[in-house]
Amino acid sequence: MADTILDRCTDRGLRMTDQRRIIAAVLEEADDHPDVEELYARASAQDPRISIATVYRTVKLFEETGILEKHEFGDGRARYEDAERDHHDHLIDMNSGEVIEFIDEDIEALQEKIAAKLGYELRGHRLELYGVPRKPRP
Repeated sequence: MADTILDRCTDRGLRMTDQRRIIAAVLEEADDHPDVEELYARASAQDPRISIATVYRTVKLFEETGILEKHEFGDGRARYEDAERDHHDHLIDMNSGEVIEFIDEDIEALQEKIAAKLGYELRGHRLELYGVPRKPRP
């Protein structure tokens, strides 16, 4: 398994232009779940010749080849992350739009238990929780 997004692009035989390399690097460095507009802002800061159309085409290509995973968290924006990151779930702050990644072994075990109870072997899942911060107690 290739270590970086750029490595996986090369392994899958994608033609890597300088602009695609920059977009791949921006995605590799992202510790959030950027949408195309944010990717464009970050990539064009490194190379002003990159157009938003290039970012859209590149993201679509990366998604189609299994390099990126697309998320739609109910805010009307498609967001992206590396498809080969370690498994995690998401909590979306409905006020700010912040996406918080988490891993909870109890949830993982419960999902396995439910699948087994229903006669299935779990092969994957996606969990998204939506909430608002609790008000501080007086």
